[in-house]
Amino acid sequence: MSLDKNWFTEANDNGVAFSLRIKERLHQEKTQYQQIEIFDTTDFGKLMVIDGCTMVSSRDNFIYHEMMSHPALFSHPNPKQILIIGGGDCGTLKEVLKHSGVKAALQVEIDERVTRLSEKYFPELCTSNKDARAEFYFGDGIRWVKEAATGTYDLIIVDSTDPVGPAKGLFTENFYRDCFSALGEEGILVQQSESPLLHTDLIKSMRGAMTVVGFSKCHTLCFPQCIYPSGWWSATMAMKSKDSDFDWDKRAKKMSFKTSYYAADVHRGALALPPFLQNALLD
Repeated sequence: MSLDKNWFTEANDNGVAFSLRIKERLHQEKTQYQQIEIFDTTDFGKLMVIDGCTMVSSRDNFIYHEMMSHPALFSHPNPKQILIIGGGDCGTLKEVLKHSGVKAALQVEIDERVTRLSEKYFPELCTSNKDARAEFYFGDGIRWVKEAATGTYDLIIVDSTDPVGPAKGLFTENFYRDCFSALGEEGILVQQSESPLLHTDLIKSMRGAMTVVGFSKCHTLCFPQCIYPSGWWSATMAMKSKDSDFDWDKRAKKMSFKTSYYAADVHRGALALPPFLQNALLD
């Protein structure tokens, strides 16, 4: 990360960088887990940065949050009990609770300050925090899943930071095995899986580990995300049931709420992987 008078820049090990022009830094603090900064930008609204990495902006967060939630929710025949690991900005929780059939959505975030700062600087993402179905636990998501009773959840969404620091354990075979146990028979795990262009090996490793622990089918969905490395991001769904496609298309076309990016046709298109990625995942 670099910061001069007018620009925030995130450079990463893949030889690329992303910059946003800033007006001012609104907040900075170091918690027991990470460094959190909030900026006001000229063109992307508010920006949250954790440990020097862009996390969420006012302008483009809806793409990520909708793609992390609705494809999996519409792929499950009747999702009622939802667990979100991470997701401290509450944008994914907001999208989950648009589904009237959801009975409870528990968000387990290790760093409470992410949520409190989001309530202050990104209030539009926190409008469902007081929904009667929303529950919060601030602690270790890895431990929470490990200790969960078998078959507790219909859907587990892992809305995490990159696989370093506190989030590293969320990308392991042991974690996926615990998720498999915590999910019901038709349960689905969905996890952000980084850039299809820059992190192909990670996606392949994730899918391999998910298959090893017993998930019957994996889908990786690609979507644009301007503020993340390469501007192209993904989420990977792992399904327990062998009849894992369900009737998502019909239900997505009849959704009763508004979205800004997700639609049935977008869902279908996101499942179509480009040849280079298909070949890499098959090697």
